[in-house]
Formats: sequence, C-alpha cells, structure tokens
Amino acid sequence: MKVLAAMSGGVDSAVAAARAAEAGHDVTGIHLALSRNPASYRSGARGCCTIEDSNDARRAADVIGIPFYVWDLSERFHEDVVEDFMDEYAAGRTPNPCLRCNEKIKFAAVLDRALALGFDAVATGHYAQLRTGADGLIEMHRAVDHGKDQSYVLGVLDQHQLAHSLFPLGDSPKSAVRAEAAERGLLVADKPDSHDICFVADGDNAGWLREKLGDRAPNHGGAIVDEATGEELGRHQGSYGFTIGQRKGLRLGTPAADGKPRFVLDIEPVSGTVTVGPRERLAVHRLSGIKPRWCGSVPTRLDATVQLRAHGDEHRAVVATAGDRVDIELLDPAFGIAPGQAAVIYDGSRVVGSATIATTA
Repeated sequence: MKVLAAMSGGVDSAVAAARAAEAGHDVTGIHLALSRNPASYRSGARGCCTIEDSNDARRAADVIGIPFYVWDLSERFHEDVVEDFMDEYAAGRTPNPCLRCNEKIKFAAVLDRALALGFDAVATGHYAQLRTGADGLIEMHRAVDHGKDQSYVLGVLDQHQLAHSLFPLGDSPKSAVRAEAAERGLLVADKPDSHDICFVADGDNAGWLREKLGDRAPNHGGAIVDEATGEELGRHQGSYGFTIGQRKGLRLGTPAADGKPRFVLDIEPVSGTVTVGPRERLAVHRLSGIKPRWCGSVPTRLDATVQLRAHGDEHRAVVATAGDRVDIELLDPAFGIAPGQAAVIYDGSRVVGSATIATTA
C-alpha cells in the first residue's frame, strides 16, 4: 500500500512513519508548511509548524530511508484555521483550532491531494485505534494510552477519511514510543511534545487575539458585570480575551460579598459585556450541537458518554439527533463549557461522532 506519512518534526509522527515503512508499505514523508511567514508563528522546535520542525522531520525521513517533501498549505491553513479561530473568538465562542486543523487540513486538504497522487492512505502520529466493525465499517477507538489519547481531536473524521487513515501508535504507550525512537536512532526521541496553539508564538492567546483583532468592532472594550447584582466590576480591552469558565486575569476591583472567586459565565460580543459569578453557575446539564460529523452510521438516540474538551472528563449522556441538530442531556453535569467547543460522542471506547456546541443550559 502506498502511504503518505505526515511528519510534523516530533517523535510521534517519526515513529509512525517508521512503523508504516517497517510494515511493508511504500511510504513517502511530507511536512506541512503552515505559516505564510514562519517567523510570525511559534519559534523553537516543539514538534509542529516551525522551520526547526521541518528540519527535524527531514532528518527523521533520512534515518528511516523514505522520500521526503514539504507541502505548502499555508494559505489554506490561514483561511480555514487561523481566520476561523479569530472569527469564533470575535463572536464570543471558544474554538479548538487543532480539531479544525485535523478536519480541514490534515484529513481533507492533505488526504484529497494524497489520493489524487495515487496514495492509498495517510499515516499520522495521532494516538487512536482503528478497527473494522461487525458491519464492515471502520471504527475509531480510544488509544491504549489514555493519557495521550487524541480521539477527541479526531472526532471530526467521517467514514471515507477513516478508511484512508493509519494511526500506527494507537496500541502503544508514549514511553514505549520514545524508547523505540531512540532505538531507531531518531534524534527527536527526547524532543518535547507540543502543547500550545502552533500559530500563537508565545502561548498568550489573549495577547495574540488583541494584536490581530485590534479595534475590530464591536469587541474593543466593554464592561465586566456581576450576574447577581448587575454591578459593573471593571472594564476590559476586548471580549475575545475571555472564555467561559475563566477565573484568572479578570482584574476585578470589587471582591465578591462571600469572598469566593468569580468566574466568567457569559460573553456578549455585540456589547462587549462579560458576565461573572460563582462557580456553581457554570454547571451545564444540557447542550445543543450543530454541524455534526459522524464517524459511521448516524444515531437517532444513544446512551453514551461525551467529552467536551481535549483530555477532559467523560460525562454520561443521552444523545438525540434530528437532522443537523444534536441534543445532549448530561447525566453528570459539566462546568465551564462554552459555545464553539466540540462535543465528541463515545459508545464505550468507540468514537461515534462530534458536534460544535451552539448553546448550553
């Protein structure tokens, strides 16, 4: 099988490419150039999206003994991921750019090009497992290493994409992957994992958004108000600097009457009003989702679990679908859930699909 291995420059994708080659596949490595100006994105070798990462990926391909190319998808990435990130925050929502990158770039733009060039599948270093179900469909399951499981950010993949994907690391703990990299002579064996958003150079999301959005109306400045009293507690320079559930960095001049910390409960982007209150007001029992993406067949009603953030807890839930709407009743309440986040639905370890949270109650 002809396999295109996406090599980010980190240890996971390098070992995934090596395993694919060792399994007898005809493997070609590619690195994605995602920044229109590499200096404007994150600097320092962290396993994704920098010049250093490109060089690390090339060296790994040389060690493995496979051809290697760099594909420039910077314009598509900026439009589908970076602009989407800014637009969502400007609208008072909290997006997940890594999930959007998987949907729009790695398993859409890359996979489409790979198939057009005669490749059969794309291999990545994501931690998830693929199995063929009793109905013949390809199922995606959580990785063996639950601490590294990345099925949440892959919950946007449909059956066509799963049928042309390989996740060679899904059955291995991360410690074993690093040990294997060292044994194979891959210099990235001890390279740190990437955790920050790749296009935010210093990890300061609020500062980055303030710089990029600037005075874009109607988000420039507004009031921070107490939910219970309506009292204005402070001012801010942009509602895009806040997210639901945020506690730190509120800079409130007036302490709460009970002395307890306040949390962001609501963001109103038109007026720029940010509403704060006690933690118990963050409890969410019901969600409505839009833009569903199903990994296989579409359920009408399902007793399931739902994960609401990357590496977050699972919540028991009842899921019902009607067209492009997904209604989720949480049997275990969640806290600090914001519109724009992804709700990924599981049946046991199997990923059923995902939806973008539109409203919470």
